[in-house]
Amino acid sequence: MGLFDTFLEKIGGFLAGKLVQESSGYEPYTPSDYATLCKTLEPGDVLLVEGNQHVSVVIKYLTQSTWSHAALYIGQELPEPTDGSERPSLIEVNLGQGCIAVPLSRYESFNTRICRPVGLTKRDRQKVVDFMIGKIGLQYDLKNIFDLLRYFFPTPPVPVRWRRRMLSLGSSSPTKAICSSLIAQAYQEVGYPILPEVTLAPGRSTAISPYSKREILHIRHHSLFTPRDFDLSPYFRVVKPTIEQGFDYKKITWSGQVSKKDILRP
Repeated sequence: MGLFDTFLEKIGGFLAGKLVQESSGYEPYTPSDYATLCKTLEPGDVLLVEGNQHVSVVIKYLTQSTWSHAALYIGQELPEPTDGSERPSLIEVNLGQGCIAVPLSRYESFNTRICRPVGLTKRDRQKVVDFMIGKIGLQYDLKNIFDLLRYFFPTPPVPVRWRRRMLSLGSSSPTKAICSSLIAQAYQEVGYPILPEVTLAPGRSTAISPYSKREILHIRHHSLFTPRDFDLSPYFRVVKPTIEQGFDYKKITWSGQVSKKDILRP
């Protein structure tokens, strides 16, 4: 590595450190019950997260979405750590760290959403998991300073229809800092769709407006997918842990509610 590259790497590391700092005042609205979340997740599920870092604010603004981060659940594929800590069950891409495996408890106190591929074969599901495991250790090139600088503008004054395109500015791998890119590539490797193709075939999803058609064609490449796209995809089912594990509204005890037993008690 040359002197100039080393210089850029140091600057990139400094900028990345600033971007991953936690924003003050973040408070999850309705975080999932951790035990229920553990029971509900299946290998191949995409876990969307409402992040609390500075870079998360920018991604949520540019994509007009609650979700700023995505991780792939791989179940018990990786061995248990020898130090007795929790087994990593999620694979994600983090700015400054690259592709890493982390335990599910990392997002215990965050707002999350499970997006599950529908009808994915067991073989292809394993291929998706293996693809992500094979990418562990992949590093983000911190010399792409321009890619990092754009995340320092939380609310760039651009029209809504152009905000997503700001993510494509920069290097030939524009959104390596955005975790969803690698997950999208994993699913494209097995031919599983994320956003609908532009088609007029009967019974198929269509994009009616010229803008919608341009957007879909624009983000067809895996590097331009964002966490929001898994939520919007007609091919991924939103799974809510509380409902999946059995929900009976009759068993809810509302604040201030008094039972008949309490009334009759002397």
